[in-house]
Amino acid sequence: MTPTTPEHHGPTAHPDITEKDLRRAALASTLGSALEYYDFALYSLASALIFSQLFFTDADPATGRILAFATYFIGFAVRPIGGLFFGSLGDRIGRKQVLLLTVLLMGGASTLIGLLPTYQQVGLWAPALLILLRIAQGFGAGAEQAGAATLMTEYAPRRRRGFFASLPFMGIQIGTVIAALVFFGLLIPDETVLHGWLWRVPFLASAVLIAVAVWIRSTLKESPSFAKLEAREQIEEQPLRALLRTSRPSVLRGIGLRMAENGGSSIYQALAVSYVVTVALANVENPGPVGALSLVCAAIVGAVTVPVAGRLTDRYGRIPVYRGFAVLQLVLVFPTWWVMSTGNVPATIAAISVALGIGAWGMFGAQGALMPELFGASHRYTGVSVARETSAVIAGGIAPLVGSLLLSWFANSWVPIAIYLAVLTVVTIATTFVTPETRGRDLDAEEDALDEVRAGRSTALPSSDHNLHPRAATRPGTEQPLAAQP
Repeated sequence: MTPTTPEHHGPTAHPDITEKDLRRAALASTLGSALEYYDFALYSLASALIFSQLFFTDADPATGRILAFATYFIGFAVRPIGGLFFGSLGDRIGRKQVLLLTVLLMGGASTLIGLLPTYQQVGLWAPALLILLRIAQGFGAGAEQAGAATLMTEYAPRRRRGFFASLPFMGIQIGTVIAALVFFGLLIPDETVLHGWLWRVPFLASAVLIAVAVWIRSTLKESPSFAKLEAREQIEEQPLRALLRTSRPSVLRGIGLRMAENGGSSIYQALAVSYVVTVALANVENPGPVGALSLVCAAIVGAVTVPVAGRLTDRYGRIPVYRGFAVLQLVLVFPTWWVMSTGNVPATIAAISVALGIGAWGMFGAQGALMPELFGASHRYTGVSVARETSAVIAGGIAPLVGSLLLSWFANSWVPIAIYLAVLTVVTIATTFVTPETRGRDLDAEEDALDEVRAGRSTALPSSDHNLHPRAATRPGTEQPLAAQP
């Protein structure tokens, strides 16, 4: 049965949101995500390819790789703290203001990495400063993606939430492509240029992205759901306490859902690149920038997959689509790592492109609206931040470090890594069977989706209702409020 509620948020639509506002919010969220993942893709590539030589010169190659990935992990380790801090702030002062703060902190730290002295210049001060900036970068990133997803979910028309909420995740692919292309371009003439000053250029370029992102975000209106909470004086003064009191089951489900996606993404972006370069192609005299090229191709595939996945969730429901991409990743795990182990460059690029670009990043697209819809309005930003960033430590941040240790312990065998990723993926598949469908639920509801289902009054649209094909809820070229449009 088709719900009779209006197209935006049902009876709670914000009367001032126009088509222009929606486009601006989509651009601001996508650009911020592009900056975040430009920074993180830069760091993961640098960790895999050059940081062990630049900042850990005294270490042997294997130890240097582990130390470089340890600093990579540190950035993830502080993300939950940043998520708690900025997520709570976003539920108290608004989504827009916090998104301005996070992009400044995150981008500023990345820019300063480009100014760091190396180990040869200042000794142990070099890795110490790198770790400090990595902490700042991770602290700012801790609520960036959660805020972008929450903002777009609360802005978007009800039946097109999956698509619009996936757009910030498409920014991930854009940032990854830019970062990988920069490294690809630097590696073409001579790999030794990275040990001069040119390796600094990609990090310094973050300053340009910061300026553009801040300018666009400063023009945004506040999200409809938060504006309504503010107007009704229903702002939760202690959203974290409210979250822990009422939403621990939802947080645990959010963490479980991200084990496959975040673990797979991190393993393929960082560890697989390092494995291909240092193990599979170790005896090849000039393999070229295989890692960077693999990420470029995967991100291009992902840029198509992410919005398609978002649209599919609007059509068939969040859970079935999410589970489908998780199963695909599980099927691809062992074939992908076997192909990488052969040292066949074209096959390796194709394998990473499919496994990462479709398997892992398909879950990204399906996740855009799902995570915010799991939580009630007054603690939504905090809930998404805690679930996302806790899983980022458990699955994403530690994965390359664990993988590097497995390579060392098992004589560079890829099999233990494939088993590790398969286990993470099985956890996610199991979680989809205990997570409620959230498609199209009322975003102004105070209860979590799980609580609504348990009480027998869920407002989510059923996954089986295929008659609800997503349709345009806006009239291009008009400034008519979305709530007023039929």
